[in-house]
Parts: sequence; C-alpha cells; structure tokens
Amino acid sequence: MKSDPASAAASGQFQSVSDVEKAAKTRMEKSITDFQHQMTSLRTGRASVHLLDGVTVEAYGSPMPLNHLATLHAPEPTLITVQPYDSSQIGAIEKAIRSADLGLNPSNDGKLIRVPVPALTEERRKEMVKHLHVMAEDHRVAVRNIRRDANDQIKKLLKDKLISEDDDRRGHENIQKMTDAHIVKIEELTKLKEKEVMEI
Repeated sequence: MKSDPASAAASGQFQSVSDVEKAAKTRMEKSITDFQHQMTSLRTGRASVHLLDGVTVEAYGSPMPLNHLATLHAPEPTLITVQPYDSSQIGAIEKAIRSADLGLNPSNDGKLIRVPVPALTEERRKEMVKHLHVMAEDHRVAVRNIRRDANDQIKKLLKDKLISEDDDRRGHENIQKMTDAHIVKIEELTKLKEKEVMEI
C-alpha cells in the first residue's frame, strides 16, 4: 500500500525521500499561489476588479465578500463598476468600499456603484513596490523554511536507516533544486508586478 505524502506530512512519518520531496513541492507551490493571490490586491495604473478582492460588506447580518453580493466590471482603465444583486445593499456596499482603506471614492445612482480609480502618484507607486518586495521576501523565507523542514525529514530517514547515504545526498540536492526553482519563480513574479505598478 502506498503511503499518502499529505497524511505522512501531517504525522511527520515519511517512509521515503520521494514522499518528503512531494510534500515539500506541494508546500512550495502553495507558497507561490499565496504570493500570487496577495499580489492581486496591489494596485497598478489600470483599474482591475481584483482591487476590491479584500472588501467585505456587512450584509444580511454578517460580513460577506463583495463579489458574493455584486457583479464587478472594469469597463475603462480608470473605472470599476459594481452592480449589486440586491439594490437594497447598495449603501452597505458603497460604505464598505469607502472604508476599505484603498483610497477609493465610490458613488452610486441607486442601481450601480461607480468607483473611479485615480492615477497613482510616483510616490504611491514606490511605496507599493516596497510593499511588494516585503511580500516577496516573506514568501522566499517561507520556501527556505520548507527546504529546512524537508532536509530535516531526509536526515531523520537516514538516521532511522530507512534510506542510504546516496539517497540522503540525492534528496538534499533535489530539495535544493526545487527551492532554487521556486525562488526564481518568486523573483519573476515580483519583476512582472513591479513593471505593472511602475507603468504610467
């Protein structure tokens, strides 16, 4: 019976180097996905509906994500429109966008909320790039921590005589290659996003 790397990871009981590698790869990929998700909240020069991803609205007695209550569009480079499914929620939605600390000033005509997206100042762009680099560094650290955990698990397999010294060496090499590849991916994503943010 094959062991499941996820449950092995949860119990800390790995039987082979490939189990350790699979679990590390899954965790590193999650870190990249998380980084990509966080980056969508960073504003670029163009309007994007992702700008409002983090907005929650007090509706029907509980906080709800904005995209559960309305259809969002970016019909122009400097405008986002928000069309509530239920027009009675328009005030609550507008208030949530205004208080989300995004520097946006929505207005509504009773049916549709218009959210003008002002051009970013040079200073604001630079602040955002700084923030982007902090996010990138957090995720690089996360990937390196996963490498450390995986290397410890491989050492334990060797100590418990479950693998040979060759397996141990190969495992460490593979984990390092995987780490390098994921860190390069973070660098590439950061460069692309920085270019987007700085574009006028």
